[in-house]
Amino acid sequence: MYGYNQLVPRRYLILAICCLSLLIISLDVTIMNIALPAVRQDLGSSVSGLQWTIDAFAVVIASLLVLSGSIADRVGRRRVFQSGLAVFTVASLLCSIAPGLGWLIAFRVLQAIGASMMNPVAMSIITNTFTEPRERARAIGAWGAVNGFGLALGPVVGGVLVHSLGWRSIFWINVPIGVAALILTALFVPESRAPKARRLDPAGQILVFLLLAGVTFGIIEGPGAGWSSPEILGCFAVALAALGGLLWWEPRRAEPLIDLGLFRSPPFSGAVVIAICAFSALSGFLFLNTLYLQETRGLSALTAGLYTLPLAVANIAFSPLSGRLVGARGTRLPLQIAGLAMALGMLPLTWAGPDTPVWQLLAGYLLFGVGFGMVNTPITNTAVSGMPRERAGVAAAIASTSRQVGSALGVAVIGAVLASGNAHAGWWILVGLGVAVFLLGQVSTGAWARSRARDPESVPA
Repeated sequence: MYGYNQLVPRRYLILAICCLSLLIISLDVTIMNIALPAVRQDLGSSVSGLQWTIDAFAVVIASLLVLSGSIADRVGRRRVFQSGLAVFTVASLLCSIAPGLGWLIAFRVLQAIGASMMNPVAMSIITNTFTEPRERARAIGAWGAVNGFGLALGPVVGGVLVHSLGWRSIFWINVPIGVAALILTALFVPESRAPKARRLDPAGQILVFLLLAGVTFGIIEGPGAGWSSPEILGCFAVALAALGGLLWWEPRRAEPLIDLGLFRSPPFSGAVVIAICAFSALSGFLFLNTLYLQETRGLSALTAGLYTLPLAVANIAFSPLSGRLVGARGTRLPLQIAGLAMALGMLPLTWAGPDTPVWQLLAGYLLFGVGFGMVNTPITNTAVSGMPRERAGVAAAIASTSRQVGSALGVAVIGAVLASGNAHAGWWILVGLGVAVFLLGQVSTGAWARSRARDPESVPA
């Protein structure tokens, strides 16, 4: 698409710029978790309040990713990408001076709006720069490595910052990276658009938000308000009605927000559900493990962050390996390894207590890091390959949306279980999610699934 496609250094510079934007988003997702006990102490938050500092971000970004991808394909990917960087950077500054929990949650929402304009658009830029399938798989593998690097390193960096400078400092790290990415984007990333931009779908956008917000609010507030209370039942009713509305409305549009026909392809559907399971496991683990290390075991934020180093190292090491495996052998083997390692990694924590041996925890974190490092690239590769290249923004947005949906659900469900006083059940849920990744990887990459996969070139633009 670009005239400089044969200039390898420039293409990889563009990849590095896009990865820089992903780094601050992925860091921000997990760095917040390690600061939760400090936020609770400083701002006087309940467990549900802590959940909202995570899920307000996840729900909003999940709701807007597809819209942002469509807008970027229409008005220009670089323009939307730069706007997102600016909003995210300013919102990070505002989070660092939030005077109360409500303000912090509001500024996290603003962060999510900026992030929704960065993540799928950056992936769209990458997939339109790296057009050869094997090279694209390696580029996506590098993207996945940076994502894994940020997600896994967040607790470590957060522990150092919270311990030395306080919880507000976790947002300062986004500012210099965001400013650098803005300058580099203006200098080196060319503008691009889809040959045929899709129409916007405001009704579909509203329905998606109502579905995600209704489910998340109901799960988070259910333990406190009562599962049979009118408030909670009303939330689930709104979510159910929104789901029904989406299933009725989207097929009737020539250019829907979400092309439901894509989900007739088992590999594509499998990638979406696997993403939800994998990121539910990650976000649930980070939420539960942070409170376990700092409140049950009495560790400082710094020590708790250092405990997760095996997860970070394994994630960083295995993400690029996953990209190479996908390029050489397809998605099945990485998904098998991912599901098995995630489940086995969480198994030792199902009986964890205040005096559990440290080696047992570290072994579990290491295995979980291996699994999560292997899962990202197969998800993205399948999703992006499921649409024509000119709709890469929408394809990447669907994959990213499923990740954020998983992140929101993981915190909501594990937090609800924790609020009920049964932390061990939370760990077993995480084991089950790893098993689900393994089984779904088997089913969605087998001969039956491949035979029913739609030809990507037949997907209407």
